Amino acid sequence: MRLTVLGKSPSWQDADGACSGYLIEDGETAVVMDCGNGVFGKLRRYRDYVDVDAVVVSHLHADHFLDLVPYAYALTYAPRRQPVPIQRWPGVEDPHKPRLICPPGSRDVFRRIVGSWGNDDLIENAFQLEEYDADSTPEVGSLRFEFTHVPHFTETFAICVESANGSGRLAYGADSSPNESVVEFARGCRLLMMEATLPRPERTGQRGHLTPREAGEHARKAGVEQVVLTHISDELDELWARREAEAGFGAPVHIASEGAVYTL
Repeated sequence: MRLTVLGKSPSWQDADGACSGYLIEDGETAVVMDCGNGVFGKLRRYRDYVDVDAVVVSHLHADHFLDLVPYAYALTYAPRRQPVPIQRWPGVEDPHKPRLICPPGSRDVFRRIVGSWGNDDLIENAFQLEEYDADSTPEVGSLRFEFTHVPHFTETFAICVESANGSGRLAYGADSSPNESVVEFARGCRLLMMEATLPRPERTGQRGHLTPREAGEHARKAGVEQVVLTHISDELDELWARREAEAGFGAPVHIASEGAVYTL
């Protein structure tokens, strides 16, 4: 199983960057996990978008799903997707639609967003949309997904991905405040991706994100082999973030960068 970072920014993009998005490949199976602003263009560097089997979304904040809009436009209107020949494209009568595995209420949210300028069914027509819950265990090719609730400003799910070939498990904490749910959920995983958005805890007292040290502490409690800090801005000093996270984890950590590849 191979994980490629497509985007690792928080809710505003790094210079030339993208928000949350990760490509998971396992044999012939390819899944995009989260699809925030800027991710679709990054995906095209590494994988043909028509050859993606599914997109899995952790929660309905724009920086985790907004590029479903250009993705849906490509699946709908690209010359290669039309039923008749157009220039070098031969035409395809029934083009493949990737699965879109997303949280409860997604269909209504997507309809409100794209409906504000017209075709409210754009996303659901481009993908095979299915909404999951915490008990769902969808399988996509050789990959199996599990979910658990984590505390955030909207309903949010951490995601665990396991390969049928036994190459390992990885966990993605999505966005969250400090919590034990993701610690228990990630036990037995070789790699944990944890958000590390904040230079310090929120001053309001209402928590929704983690600091790098907190991310490292969660990984240490979960007993994972590797931790990758993500959802972190290029405006935070990377050396500082690494030192903080390593103090919490007790071992070296990785800082996500676009194009970085992790193999399990």
